[in-house]
Amino acid sequence: MLAIFHKAFAHPPEELNSPASYNGSKKPKHPEETLTDFLSHHPHNSFSMGFGHAAVLAYVKPDQGSYSKHPRLFCGFDDIYCLFLGSLNNLCSLNKQYGLTKCTNEAMFVIEAYRTLRDRGPYPADQVVKDLDGSFAFVVYDSKGGNVFAALGSDGGEQLYWGIAADGSVVISDELEVIKEGCAKSFAPFPKGCMFHSEGGLMSFEHPMNKMKAMPRVDSKGAMCGANFKVDKYTRVNSIPRVGSEVNWTDWASH
Repeated sequence: MLAIFHKAFAHPPEELNSPASYNGSKKPKHPEETLTDFLSHHPHNSFSMGFGHAAVLAYVKPDQGSYSKHPRLFCGFDDIYCLFLGSLNNLCSLNKQYGLTKCTNEAMFVIEAYRTLRDRGPYPADQVVKDLDGSFAFVVYDSKGGNVFAALGSDGGEQLYWGIAADGSVVISDELEVIKEGCAKSFAPFPKGCMFHSEGGLMSFEHPMNKMKAMPRVDSKGAMCGANFKVDKYTRVNSIPRVGSEVNWTDWASH
């Protein structure tokens, strides 16, 4: 999968952008080039969906009749779109909890969970994501609000990478080579057990009371790359107890 969001909407961490990307012969590409490269790698079973200058989502359809250890789903509902990798072991109980039908798949569930958080905010977002049991990675784009929400499970069953394109857009994909080619040195693995929202920033859903710390990353040639992000066990956030939907669920950066 591939998701590209304009910097005006996504607000990625500044530490992802490496000055080394512009010093060598290999420089970051513009989003249109990265999208073309991604689609060319999967010429027979991929498609993309654009949202003006704000975003583009691209998806590789699974081969029919074949079993994959890394299932892929793409769904859209009520102007919310979800790219989902992996599977949830407790999907049936989650669907029941949210009043959804038994045939609701993981991507549709994530959309419904996002809508619930966005519109009513009955639970902290970190608790909702922490309740997901399984190997998963997902990217949600809310085209009405222009918001981005992404998360990666903590068990290592799925991989996700993100980086910065030539125009400052954030690029998210499970294909490392696509990220390397499109973002040069300005990329890093998406941190496991974490979630990112375009307004709230990056946080650990396993340790929501701790801040995230950018760790410098150097490649084999000694060049600085986009930072790795780790939970800072020694720095806690200033948290105020939530009261129902009175607190916007995306405001985790201020807690």
